[in-house]
Amino acid sequence: MQGVNHWFGDGEARRQAIFDVSLEVTRGSLTVLAGPSGCGKTTLLTLVGCLRSVQDGSVRLLGTELHGASAMKQQAMRRRLGVIFQAHNLHESLTALQNVLVGLQVHGRGGDADVQEAAATHLLNILGLGERITYLPARLSGGEKQRVAIARALVSNPAVVLADEPTAALDRHSSLLVVRMLKALGRDRGVTTLMVTHDDRIHQLADQVLFLRDGRMTAGAN
Repeated sequence: MQGVNHWFGDGEARRQAIFDVSLEVTRGSLTVLAGPSGCGKTTLLTLVGCLRSVQDGSVRLLGTELHGASAMKQQAMRRRLGVIFQAHNLHESLTALQNVLVGLQVHGRGGDADVQEAAATHLLNILGLGERITYLPARLSGGEKQRVAIARALVSNPAVVLADEPTAALDRHSSLLVVRMLKALGRDRGVTTLMVTHDDRIHQLADQVLFLRDGRMTAGAN
């Protein structure tokens, strides 16, 4: 990002949310965006994730400029991302395994159905959900639902993972498991993670921590 500004609303209701933000995230790194609630962290994630159009400034994602990118180009870029929302957004009528497989369909990944199912099952096992594969979301706890959502984001082997408070519903053990998995993906496959979190334990594991306050980058937590 270079000199990024962003506004919400129109006319007298128009409000600036992001002010001249510049940042760089290295390929394969785990970068944390930190700051108080409402400071613009999620807005930055949605700009990088092509969920909002860039209004002012430059955002380059995997070598592609997003400012002025067409809807088709933005859609193509979204297929290279894994996005973990603060809300799990699972399909209530699908099992845990089927919800993870949806992650492959959304990204347009074809291939052998047995291979895809094996990959999804492997991820769910790693995340401690091996005995919950056939469960519908209604039978899962909040933390289990979030782990299904994490598996769904990772199953397509994305180049970049964008995560908005991915461990908020998880206990300490599960939180560290997820973060270490993301670190391993960065080390072994060059997967880049940009994560919003208030969890100081994750800050300690990150390659860099960037602080945001009132829509502006700051030098530290204060």
